[in-house]
Amino acid sequence: MWNETKKYFNYAYRLNHVELIFSTFARMLYEISIKEYYKKAPRIPLIDVRSPGEFEQGHIVGAVNIPLFSDDERAAVGTVYKKKTKEKAVELGYEYVTPKLQWFLEESATIAKEGAIAVHCWRGGMRSHSFAEHLHDNGFEEVYVIEGGYKAFRNYVLDFFEQKIKFNVLGGFTGSGKTFILEELKRLGEQVVDLEGLAHHKGSAFGSLGEKPQPSSQYFENKFFEYWRHLDSQQPLWVEDESARIGCVQIPKALYAQMRSSQLYFIDIPKEERAKFLVTEYASFDPHHLAKAINDIAKRLGGQNVKEALEALEARDYYKVAMITLQYYDKAYLTGVSNREPKMVQRIPLDTVNHAENAKQLLELVK
Repeated sequence: MWNETKKYFNYAYRLNHVELIFSTFARMLYEISIKEYYKKAPRIPLIDVRSPGEFEQGHIVGAVNIPLFSDDERAAVGTVYKKKTKEKAVELGYEYVTPKLQWFLEESATIAKEGAIAVHCWRGGMRSHSFAEHLHDNGFEEVYVIEGGYKAFRNYVLDFFEQKIKFNVLGGFTGSGKTFILEELKRLGEQVVDLEGLAHHKGSAFGSLGEKPQPSSQYFENKFFEYWRHLDSQQPLWVEDESARIGCVQIPKALYAQMRSSQLYFIDIPKEERAKFLVTEYASFDPHHLAKAINDIAKRLGGQNVKEALEALEARDYYKVAMITLQYYDKAYLTGVSNREPKMVQRIPLDTVNHAENAKQLLELVK
């Protein structure tokens, strides 16, 4: 494979170092669009041959990373190309790749189903085509290359976010147990997407406690797309009312605009009940982490409130801590609700934080 493709490397590097679509390879393999791939996706595993850093920034959900170059190798090839010559860069690329040829086959064989496999890189260029032909030449009979690569997939996702989605937005003050209500709605047969679950963050200064590291905004979008594409677009989708950002994750602008203009079901539960619920949620965390979260909102909470909250935390009076911090969060949430069209906000008084009962009452009201 590599001897046959060597003559193409110089031209590839002249264009974009490693990215070039080869019509020669296209005639030997199957090229399909990302839309066509999704029609076949249940039976065809997907290999992403980009570097680990590219993969970590964002990738197609379910793809397996078998990188042609490591991050350092990719950077080194680019540096040699810029500071020396393209020929030297090509030689270095071969030096990195050649020892991995058998490994590429072995790794690909572990995920192939029924002999079929799909490959992509950034633009559907040289990396994916060279890798795919290597598989094709070594016993993989049904090998697909995604046209346009990951870039085409991202455009497909962004176009998806432009379509009209019928949202039912669940709102309510902090401590209302909205995530648990969404889980109950899902159990009752409703379509639900847990945005905070996808973002690994609960949306407040305390939101990172107990969570995995957050994904990039790009990968968050990919995960939302993967979840939603399996649902019925004709039926409403329940989501929690969120700010434009969940922790450090940015909700896509088109998606967020639709959420903000959709019907908001605002469950109104007494502060005392919500404070009790917050104690059950957060009292088990390290007090030092809780103290840091309180200090993170010090300017908005006010000096005296911060002082009292930290003193209550030291005394392990978690209920008092919750009642103090809810002063800020309740005010902030009401400000956000006031920016919505009044006719699109339906207030629903509820007595307690009983997720199962609250979900049933919500559904009865909506239907």
